[in-house]
Amino acid sequence: MPGKNLTRDEAAERAGLVHVDHYDIALDLTTSETTFRSTTTVTFTSTRPGEGTFIDLIAPSVEAITLNGESLDPATHFDGVRVTIPTTAEQNTLTVDATAAYTNTGEGLHRLVDPVDGEVYLYSQFEVADCRRVFTVFEQPDLKATYGFNVTAPDHWQVVSNSPTPEPAPVREGVATWAFAPTARMSCYITALVAGPYAVVRDEVQTRKGTVPLGIFCRRSMLEFLDADNVFELTKKGFAFFEEEFDCEYPFEKYDQLFTPEYNMGAMENAGAVTISEIYVFRSKVTEAMVERRGVTILHELAHMWFGDLVTMKWWNDLWLNESFAEWASTTCQAEATEWESAWTTFGIAEKAWAYRQDQLSSTHPIVAPIRDLQDVEVNFDGITYAKGASVLKQLVAYVGREPFRDGLRAYFAKHAWGNTTLDDLLSELETTSGRDLGAWSKLWLETAGVNTLRPVVETDDQGLLSSVVIEQTAVEEYPTLRPHRLAVGLYDVDTAEDGTTSLVRTHRVELDVDGESTPVPELVGRPAPDLLLVNDDDLAYAKIRLDERSLATALAHTRSFADSLPRALVLGAAWDMTRDAEMPGRDFVDLVLTTLSGETNSTMLRTLLGQLRTTLEMYVAPDHRAEAVSTASARLRALAEAATPGSDAQLQLLTTYAGVQPGGDHARWVRALYDGSDVLEGLAVDTDMRWTLLTSLASVGAATEEEVDAEKERDNTATGRERWARALASIPTAEMKAAAWRRAVEEDGLPNSVIEAIALGFTTVHDVSLLEPYVARYHQMLDTVESKGSHAIVEILVTGFYPMVLANQELHDATQQWLDTHPDAPAALRRLVVENRDPVARALRAQARDADA
Repeated sequence: MPGKNLTRDEAAERAGLVHVDHYDIALDLTTSETTFRSTTTVTFTSTRPGEGTFIDLIAPSVEAITLNGESLDPATHFDGVRVTIPTTAEQNTLTVDATAAYTNTGEGLHRLVDPVDGEVYLYSQFEVADCRRVFTVFEQPDLKATYGFNVTAPDHWQVVSNSPTPEPAPVREGVATWAFAPTARMSCYITALVAGPYAVVRDEVQTRKGTVPLGIFCRRSMLEFLDADNVFELTKKGFAFFEEEFDCEYPFEKYDQLFTPEYNMGAMENAGAVTISEIYVFRSKVTEAMVERRGVTILHELAHMWFGDLVTMKWWNDLWLNESFAEWASTTCQAEATEWESAWTTFGIAEKAWAYRQDQLSSTHPIVAPIRDLQDVEVNFDGITYAKGASVLKQLVAYVGREPFRDGLRAYFAKHAWGNTTLDDLLSELETTSGRDLGAWSKLWLETAGVNTLRPVVETDDQGLLSSVVIEQTAVEEYPTLRPHRLAVGLYDVDTAEDGTTSLVRTHRVELDVDGESTPVPELVGRPAPDLLLVNDDDLAYAKIRLDERSLATALAHTRSFADSLPRALVLGAAWDMTRDAEMPGRDFVDLVLTTLSGETNSTMLRTLLGQLRTTLEMYVAPDHRAEAVSTASARLRALAEAATPGSDAQLQLLTTYAGVQPGGDHARWVRALYDGSDVLEGLAVDTDMRWTLLTSLASVGAATEEEVDAEKERDNTATGRERWARALASIPTAEMKAAAWRRAVEEDGLPNSVIEAIALGFTTVHDVSLLEPYVARYHQMLDTVESKGSHAIVEILVTGFYPMVLANQELHDATQQWLDTHPDAPAALRRLVVENRDPVARALRAQARDADA
């Protein structure tokens, strides 16, 4: 739709013309089940009276427009996405009376009817540019203003926004109005509205400004699963840590955290009213990794109250700094102020690995990405923006020093509170406090793309002493920048105890600067050659690493021998990179993972390894060897699950992965026995979600019927149950059920975002990949019309979720490449999604060829 995609140039031009003072926003949520009334009055000044501009609104209709007391014809001045302001005065008042629409896509004002009690639940999601779906607004982050919401809704609802919730005033029977006090001056994308009969638990926290009220909200049907005490405890620790670290009081009047359904992301930092995905209300047993992930998510959004909400980026090219800072700050807080003292290890295992994957796609980009328009922003919520940026910020902290970094932040918040900034504003403060020139650092790390590889070249003399150790640095041809790294090299030897058990013990560590193509390490010359030499020990640098031949042999034989999880994670990460880069056969990596799983207690490590195992079995093992590899892996996973400590995190993860890969036959019979209770695995909680896991496993191998899946949905008649039902049905391995799944999600309209995503997961779950072969052509035909869905969230789910990646063959790669070749003018955001589908297939083909040769 013309005008929907705001460009950076348009935003800059409008910011030079308009200064926004205040919005009065009246929303009537009682008008219908599909639409609501939205009346916005905005006051603003113009630097060049007489010039015209526009204001943003995505709505089905506009009933009236009044500019400075004069009526404007909506048919002339509203095109569906923008209201034209033909001329401005020095002081302006604009009122737009519109009919806006609810969504079920997780954008704008999302509406869900809870199947448990039939109640309506609403929540807003406005980043990047979706508050214009709810009220009329100058939709860009640097046009800050104050906001006064006036909301009419059923009187038994909770209504929450950025300001404290006022007492409702009766309007008529069953209906009331909440008139919120004006907010502080803020960007429009962090305003919020959550409404419905939410359950609430309240507390308070003592801060520098005094007592701040706390609230935790969820749907009433989820209240029994809400562990509010844990969330409050973590939140209070975050308040204390951030106020001290930033030397700046919490900037808002209250802090609500609202767990909301059918959410597209993990959470959103609305000022004082954070929305969080309902997946973090645990209705069944979850992994420790999931609990830790919830913790860092809660702290991430709290950190945004200062970095992002109090001080906000001027334009979306600094989105990375918003998100990377919150990643760095939340992980630091988690490591230093909570029980998760190994949070940086978790970051390295999970987040950094995400960054490495993203940075090796042909769509990679510098951390400071060129953001030309809103479409660019929407696809830049990625591993570069979050994880690579946070990794580089961690290096920056080491480079300037923790105390100078802290002092620079404090000066930054003090100088720019309630304003908009650019990266240079932050770097300027850090240069002042550290005395370092950060221009060269910024250019090398923030303005170039790609990840370097560090490889040790080790030579020994005839006495077994190190005669030369050199670290070679390489880069791929497309992104040739070689960067400076501050890192450590660790020497490890195998120690054998009297009982025959072995351990890998670090005998020496040296820290140094690595730069250029080749960096010698003279400090190691003359030392006994270790059994394993580990570059980037302690995970200080952002780079892929390799092991020399002797070290690799030691790692493969003694991976479980590391006393600490971090060096083990680094070695396993190197093996994973070698597999993805077609330097190690996929079956060798499968064996390595299955060997190292036994006894693993780090939950995130388990989750990561099991995910890598599934990817390798599905895509990196040569097709001729795949069935045997899956059969072997299934048997070993079952044995590991049976041997795991009853009720342990490992048991849960191992069985869940086993259920996802088992190929049927005797395996399906055991899954069936666990599902119906005729066999019991000691300690395994066959709770609601585990029942779905087992039933979906059976369905995917043709061992469960459509009627059984329907019956389970009746047993779990909830919003989550509806999603699990859709996924299980779509996983049934018949051409008819795959066609039905495609039709419901891709061809028809109306399903909510979460159900479409669930169908995609089931649709692409196949043990016989030939089921998806007919969809290679249908998928690429779908790309030609997918933009007509009108929702970026739905487009992204369809384009990424329904790509038949598991085929991973030349035909799929060539079909995707042909579409790209013949659609050079397709929207850049769509082309990027398609490219990011194609690249893993090309990588898989190389890995399969390596495995076939083994």
